[in-house]
Amino acid sequence: MMKLRLLAAAAIALAAATSAEAAPVYVNGLAIPGSTLDATGGTTVNNGRVGFFSDIYYDTIRNEWWGLSDRGPGGGTISYDTRVNRFTLDVNLDTGAISNFKIVETVLFKSAGETLNGLAPSTKGVLGLAMDPEGFVLNPKTGTMLVSDEYGPSLREFSRSGELLRTFTTPANLLPRNATTGDKNFADDTGNTAGKRTNRGFEGLAISPDGKYAFAMLQSAMLDEGGGNGTMNRIVKFDVATGQAVAQYAYEMKRSGQGQGISALVAINDHEFYVLERNNRGVGVGAEFATADKEVYRIDLTGATDVSNIPLVAGSVYTKVKKSGPVLDLDANTLAALGGKAPEKFEGLAIGPRLNNGSYLLLTGTDNDYSVTQNGSGTQFDVWFDFTKSDPYASSIQCPLDSKTGCFKTKDGTATNWTSDLQLLPGVLQAYSVSAADLGAYVAPVPEPASAGLVFAGLAALGLAKRRKKA
Repeated sequence: MMKLRLLAAAAIALAAATSAEAAPVYVNGLAIPGSTLDATGGTTVNNGRVGFFSDIYYDTIRNEWWGLSDRGPGGGTISYDTRVNRFTLDVNLDTGAISNFKIVETVLFKSAGETLNGLAPSTKGVLGLAMDPEGFVLNPKTGTMLVSDEYGPSLREFSRSGELLRTFTTPANLLPRNATTGDKNFADDTGNTAGKRTNRGFEGLAISPDGKYAFAMLQSAMLDEGGGNGTMNRIVKFDVATGQAVAQYAYEMKRSGQGQGISALVAINDHEFYVLERNNRGVGVGAEFATADKEVYRIDLTGATDVSNIPLVAGSVYTKVKKSGPVLDLDANTLAALGGKAPEKFEGLAIGPRLNNGSYLLLTGTDNDYSVTQNGSGTQFDVWFDFTKSDPYASSIQCPLDSKTGCFKTKDGTATNWTSDLQLLPGVLQAYSVSAADLGAYVAPVPEPASAGLVFAGLAALGLAKRRKKA
């Protein structure tokens, strides 16, 4: 009996140790220069500077990384060809450490040869080719790209070369509109009383491992469900085969600061997901440096009510999506390159390759807004930071594009000189190791049997990486 008790105690101790080790562990991070150019051959901010990571996706089938840029450095006011970048990243499969970020391909999004543009819709009632890309996945069945957009909100499918194949049907209750007249306004919130808020459409996007369903998530509450003060958000489940929505779920956001909203949605399996929630504080273009709040939660759709026909308002009866406490605080570990300060816009999140110890790489990334801002007349300025100062907002300056003269302080507009200790806002990648126990019932995307060769190609690539790291 004593022996059994000792064995039981040992098992409990081992389980406790395993549980403690299961929490995501910070490994390292990269600060990628804000002047980095993509693979289009462009040389200026409006045709080639990388906007970094509005979303990140790891293709387990092909062992490829993808980083989505948003509507462009003009903030929707200047013409910009929307795009996604494929990049390579060395991963130490023993530790999960990342290094050597490099863009190897840039794909422009097109429709019948015409590029989908980051300009905000010019005709209020028509979305047209306007697109603000925020979420990105690959369909494991076909390899095609699914991209979610804030303007619509829209979900579109593109070929590997970037040609528009189809647009999914957005549920009518999400469309920005006047609830009395039915008039739609995609350009701004003027006249709208219902549907998504301007620039807060489909921010997060995930796909089930079998490729049957896509899940698109609004950035925050709709106009008729609390608007800027609302806590209840929506996740829309789409049937990929038909392009039709088949369910909607209610997600309750945390309220703790300015601009709270979700930035990323990542599938763990067909019913569990990671959600990245953040406020608009920290080091960013025009953002005041204050208490940052960027956290990752685990959610489960099992048992949640389909709220497609239920308003998320007081008095409605429904079961919300199950939500854990924070599983990862992205502000807890920061880079020396940013003076140990938290970036404003963590927007990318992806589950990466499996490591040699059975854990997985969890990668997060930031949107740096191209380190550019513009005034009311549309004139653009590079935004430079001194990260040695306690308040990067107060110590940042703005200069005319590609110039280091005629500069002025961001905070009060007074003239100042550019100095060598200033830098454009980098794009940030942070690597974490998450144990298989913490991921739980994780299922990686599964290809069609006819595409099995891709699996072997991916495994071979991982094997080569492993041997390279051990060499």
